[in-house]
Amino acid sequence: MTAYLISFPSEALVLTDEEFPIVAAESRAVIEEAKAAGVYVYGGGIDEKLGPVLVTADGSVSAQTYPDSELTGGFTILELSTREEAVEWARKIAAACRCPQELREFMYDPGSYPTGHLTDPAIVDRK
Repeated sequence: MTAYLISFPSEALVLTDEEFPIVAAESRAVIEEAKAAGVYVYGGGIDEKLGPVLVTADGSVSAQTYPDSELTGGFTILELSTREEAVEWARKIAAACRCPQELREFMYDPGSYPTGHLTDPAIVDRK
């Protein structure tokens, strides 16, 4: 299984007050579908009222982020067998959210997953 990030910036979500609850319900329905399919890992919306902080190795904290890297909007992380499946889930989320979704693939790192996870080399031989 490969982990995929499906996301959108907040500027892409242009809705009227009347549309927002409909889109929220449809988006939650897609997430529930992903959970039922066993592919959902995590997701949510970034709280834009709380700005990012940059933390350095010495523990310094500053109210900033990397240039040109603000993360806003929402995201979903799914684990899927193929990129084609990821594209289909991104399409479903795009339809529910009424805005295009960016799809990115996480690099495989067996140390990033808990022991016994579906991507554990002891469980699956990743080729």
